Amino acid sequence: MPRTRSAAPSVTGLDRRAFLTAAGAVGATTALALAYGTGAAPTAAPDRFAPPLVAPEPVVAPPVPRVPYAEGTTLATVATPRGAAGYRRLAEGPGWDRVVRAELAAARPGRDDRRTVLASFVQLTDLHLVDVQNPLRHEYLRVRAAGAWRPQEALSVAGAVSLVERVNSLPGGPATGAPLSFAMTTGDSTDNNSSIELDWFLTAMSGGRITPNSGDPRHYEGVQNSNHPLYWQPDSDLRDADKIRGFPGVPGFLEAATRTVTSPGLRLPWYSTVGNHDSLPGGCCTPDDPFLAEIATGGRKLELLPADEAIRAYLAVLGGPGPGRREFADLLKAHGRRARSVTPDERRVPFTRAGYLRAHLDPRYTGPGPHGHGYTAADLDADRLYYSFRIAEDVVGVSLDTTDPGGHHTGSLGSGQLRWLDRTLRAHPYEHVLVFSHHTSTSMDNTVPDPAHPAERRHSGAELVALLSRHRNVRAWINGHSHRNQITPHGTFWEVTTASHVDFPQLARVVEVTDNRDGTLSLFTTLVESGAPSRTDFGDLSQRGLAALYRELSCNAPGARSDLSGGPGDRNTELLLKRH
Repeated sequence: MPRTRSAAPSVTGLDRRAFLTAAGAVGATTALALAYGTGAAPTAAPDRFAPPLVAPEPVVAPPVPRVPYAEGTTLATVATPRGAAGYRRLAEGPGWDRVVRAELAAARPGRDDRRTVLASFVQLTDLHLVDVQNPLRHEYLRVRAAGAWRPQEALSVAGAVSLVERVNSLPGGPATGAPLSFAMTTGDSTDNNSSIELDWFLTAMSGGRITPNSGDPRHYEGVQNSNHPLYWQPDSDLRDADKIRGFPGVPGFLEAATRTVTSPGLRLPWYSTVGNHDSLPGGCCTPDDPFLAEIATGGRKLELLPADEAIRAYLAVLGGPGPGRREFADLLKAHGRRARSVTPDERRVPFTRAGYLRAHLDPRYTGPGPHGHGYTAADLDADRLYYSFRIAEDVVGVSLDTTDPGGHHTGSLGSGQLRWLDRTLRAHPYEHVLVFSHHTSTSMDNTVPDPAHPAERRHSGAELVALLSRHRNVRAWINGHSHRNQITPHGTFWEVTTASHVDFPQLARVVEVTDNRDGTLSLFTTLVESGAPSRTDFGDLSQRGLAALYRELSCNAPGARSDLSGGPGDRNTELLLKRH
């Protein structure tokens, strides 16, 4: 007999990103305001509890190594889970070998002795610094999607600082030994488009003290002390769902997770590229909605939703405008009484595009430079989040804004930016161009109009690939977003996608570009982990110990994907291409 497939999405397929995407389609003005109401608790003073920014201690670059070298990179060792089931402990495992990929040009003998270095830098992506106490979060969807809330998120700041420490420890490019000249973050540096998260990110990168806490400065107010078995309760004896899976009890976890962390700041100049979680509340909601701001800064936080209601909410939103949205709003209104009273905090307010630019231009966050980290006062005046910059004498960098202001976690480019990119590439015909963005070629299929420019056409990843392919000076397109290592050849250039630093295996990538003096170029990519040890001691709640626990918890997070490391050809590589 013929088989039919329901058009309704599978309930088991509901994950964090899918729900957030759906929620972004909701008219938050109605739904969320009805759901949460206003809080009566006293508001935390925006500045009273924020630690003063302090100048970081100077970081001395390590001595240049004999090359090639492996120490401190995944060429030497990789944190590897032990066991096949239950809660798996991490330990040092064998490194990942470098793979030569010659799809775009032949690997000619003797190139090691001929080559000269054109550029050497580090890519960090998808740090997702999380204010886990933000009332705008949707942890309650975990009732039907394990990945809607991740048990490691409270340690994101300690993890990011440990990654900064690792980058600072690198003596140069692992393949060439050339000094690293800069770092580039390729988006989703924040998780909730929250002003306090933006402060944490900029301080982690430029140096200073960070207290990863919001609301009540004396007490954590979030799902991990809610006494709900849906969430890991590390400080409690409650037999929650994660402890049943083997998660440990860690007395003192929440106090340690909200303790002040000190970042040395990067010793390298660094640049910033914007991602959807930086531009859109929740990574997908339409920005600049006053009701989203009211909820984020307010005093009510919804932590539980019945499973059948969660499914109904998800399906209602997918139904699009009309009755589906009203149904979703009614559902949240009905369950608003379930919301927990928390301390309001104005520092959680979603930041605007202008706020993002102003923060980058704030001298307090300049660190090792450059001032603005790629952005300028002219960008602020023009409401522009894309730019070009000089990497080396013959190398130009281009940073794109691939977030669609109309909402949704997938991206696109407006016609104005696409024309600017074409002009920029034409202006450097005899130089090597490296393009940076948040979204990948396969995640740019969002053509929702920009509310500020409704008549402007949006362009897909396929169109961007076509444009880059027409310009033979483009050598690589470097991005993130997918949280997975993947390297894709596009005829004349390589697309290099790097895993996140929130989901296991938590990586960054060193990129070295060389001229082989034989008509070819090589792009060396080398993955690095944070500076935290592979092994975790549950009794070590120091800053370093928390960073190690951050990685191990991410490895064991329910619903976590096991393919984010990619294959051998997506990790440590030499990518050959013709020198046009």
